[in-house]
Amino acid sequence: MSIEPIACQHILDIKELKIAKEYVCEECIQSGSPWLHLRTCQTCGVTLCCDSSPNKHATKHFHRTGHPVVISAEPGEQWFWCYTDSSFAEY
Repeated sequence: MSIEPIACQHILDIKELKIAKEYVCEECIQSGSPWLHLRTCQTCGVTLCCDSSPNKHATKHFHRTGHPVVISAEPGEQWFWCYTDSSFAEY
């Protein structure tokens, strides 16, 4: 039995993807910290590190701004995550 991803309204409302311009976490660069994977905010387009990274900058960005949806900035990954609804969907 598999669980089907269900897109929430925040994800469904996205009409055009904001794609990472650079594959770095600017906040990690400023602090000299490493990161593992990157996520791009679909509200403002900033690319920040994921929750597997020490500083979890993408999640901190959500808590600071309320911007709900990110996409993976990793090559070959095509998915959305909505922080507000804990919703996942592929594209």
